[in-house]
Amino acid sequence: MRNKDCRFLFLSTFYDLQNRPNMELSTFQKELNDNNPFDFSALKAVFLNCTLKKSPENSHTAGLISMSEGIMRANGVATEVIRPVDHQIAFGVYPDMTEHGWDRDDWPAIQDKVMEADILILGSPIWLGEKFSIASLVIERLYGYSGKMNNKGQYAYYGKAGGCLITGNEDGIKHCAMNILYSLQHLGYVIPPQADAGWIGEAGPGPSYLDKNSGGPENDFTNRNTTFMTWNLMHLAQMLKQSGIPAYGNQRDAWDNRSNKDHPNPEYR
Repeated sequence: MRNKDCRFLFLSTFYDLQNRPNMELSTFQKELNDNNPFDFSALKAVFLNCTLKKSPENSHTAGLISMSEGIMRANGVATEVIRPVDHQIAFGVYPDMTEHGWDRDDWPAIQDKVMEADILILGSPIWLGEKFSIASLVIERLYGYSGKMNNKGQYAYYGKAGGCLITGNEDGIKHCAMNILYSLQHLGYVIPPQADAGWIGEAGPGPSYLDKNSGGPENDFTNRNTTFMTWNLMHLAQMLKQSGIPAYGNQRDAWDNRSNKDHPNPEYR
């Protein structure tokens, strides 16, 4: 990783550690942590908080992320939260856009963090019923790396688990989650059961997740789904780390180099 990339990521993580909320886990969540019979200490997770708010500004999505991260950290998972908005990320669908006319692109350093992790969680607020523009940019840049291969000859994201967290004060949690989770699985991520969670207030203008008396941090439905999502991601990531996706029937080179090409792509004129 280039020195300047390390510096930018360090500053982003530093500001996030200093300013993100630390959600108090419930008694039952703590009991699950205390009685956990599984060892997740070899796992790494990256949270990409696709808020529009630069650090150190308060982020409501960071509040919900901190609950999931708190569960993971209590169970030995190494975690990192990154706000892409803190970085200068070029538009495009190539791994490094400085090779395609951009003067600067901080994405490759973030991509390195993503590839080191066993779990990726995208967090996004809702705007007009859709995920934020930063989330779309992140997915585009993730897509730019999806043609790379792992050491089994599979696409690079095979063997990693993905999920998402959504916040807002208007409808759209399931719509945003549907789009994000489809995108992640299309790139090669494995999606566990109940891989999304979120919180929204009343329809229309109103308090956001961390606002006083919003009811967000106390919402049982949100807390349950966030807990299930987090544990399912840890369970699945652990299984994938141990055995991975079998490399049979899904290797790009085997397909491209097959001897019998009786169904070639048609030639259009």
